[in-house]
Amino acid sequence: MSARSRQTALDRRTFLTHTSSLGLAFGVVGTSALTTNAASYSRIIGSNAKLNIGAIGVGGRGGGDLDAVSSENIVALCDIDANTLTGAANRFPDAKKYADYRELIEQSNLDAVVIGTPDHHHAPATVRALRRGLHVYCEKPLTHTVHEARIVAALAKEKGVATQMGTQNHEHPGYLRLIELLQSNAIGPVREVHVITDRPGRWWPQGVALPTDKPAIPANMNWDLWLGPAPQRDYHSAFVPFRWRGWWDFGCGAIGDMAIHLMDPAFWGLKLGGPVTVLSDGPSPDPYSGPKWMHTRFQFEQRGALPPVEVHWYEGETTPDAKIAADLPMNGSLFIGDVGKIAIAHDGYPKLLPEDRFANFTAPKPYLPPSPGHHQQWINAAKGNGKASSSFDYAGPFTEVVLLGNVAYRTGLKIVYDPDQGRVTKAETTQATSESVAKRPVESANELLTKTYRKGWEV
Repeated sequence: MSARSRQTALDRRTFLTHTSSLGLAFGVVGTSALTTNAASYSRIIGSNAKLNIGAIGVGGRGGGDLDAVSSENIVALCDIDANTLTGAANRFPDAKKYADYRELIEQSNLDAVVIGTPDHHHAPATVRALRRGLHVYCEKPLTHTVHEARIVAALAKEKGVATQMGTQNHEHPGYLRLIELLQSNAIGPVREVHVITDRPGRWWPQGVALPTDKPAIPANMNWDLWLGPAPQRDYHSAFVPFRWRGWWDFGCGAIGDMAIHLMDPAFWGLKLGGPVTVLSDGPSPDPYSGPKWMHTRFQFEQRGALPPVEVHWYEGETTPDAKIAADLPMNGSLFIGDVGKIAIAHDGYPKLLPEDRFANFTAPKPYLPPSPGHHQQWINAAKGNGKASSSFDYAGPFTEVVLLGNVAYRTGLKIVYDPDQGRVTKAETTQATSESVAKRPVESANELLTKTYRKGWEV
């Protein structure tokens, strides 16, 4: 183990000891542990009034989020790229400008924030906003770690504000019809699901060496604020823009990007939850970069009348066997039930298979209501009208499960995770398990449920 790895392991153990004393580490998050000195702010907003929104991250995906909520009052803008921030400010000249979202969140007239940053900033920004009693829309994945997902979900429940994770496909009419088919038992009990994405690769690189040269930081970028809670590292174009997804310090890899979309109907329609066994295969883990490919198996136990189910995740340079691949659309899902299959592509509609068996099938009458739009649904909820469907009480547990795939891969362990305890309770070694992890497998897995933060960025 390198000196940096030994220090990281020590930091994590120290962090776990500290957070355990607060009741935060792997159990129920206590209210007293989530208090803050920041003033809490909230106001009753009528249906015809407008929210005062602060946008954190206004380029890329964050820029799309800003566009989607621009019918409200945009009163604050934040970005570490001065050029991007200026461009947004030209559209919203009355909004206050910030480079540091910690300052934006303290703006006195805010009702809500929209967070469109790299993954490692999601929880630090979200937690600060929730502690102020602000409504929060945060892009996916909800958090960078399993532990953060639990903190965010608990804090959102405590504050009672409107929340939404940015999984726009959650309300796509194709997904709604799929959920109705699953809930009406159209293909019988489902015992197997396969989900695939072609990311990474042509979308962003993974399985690459950490850069060693030190190019100059662009004049328009505040690199220290971009790093935020992440370990100190020199600027490099290998990290930005968008390529941050492939680095463990900043992103969650392909599973954190696309499984949040593609596994969503399985988690929702099959009511996945409870103890889960997770095993991931891939190239030898790199301490910095995600893998070029990964195959993860999530094994869920029986849930009431629903049978045990195994969910397979494929990313990058890996594919299922030919029989499965024939029916599985790229960037899509295949549900295998006792009497048939359902295939669906991202942004698509469900297809019952084999087609001849379902030629005369009558689909259930649609009963899930059409969405007003993912962002609008959250805005409506913030004004007291309904609840957002990807609110953090749903998105938190879902994110926990998805990110376990990375924990299993990086440790080389077959892990059993108990969401009631919020910890890995059992871990079996595999051929991919390193000698150091094999000496303390359960502890090694639990250490990867969390991380350390640079001073001033703690969650």
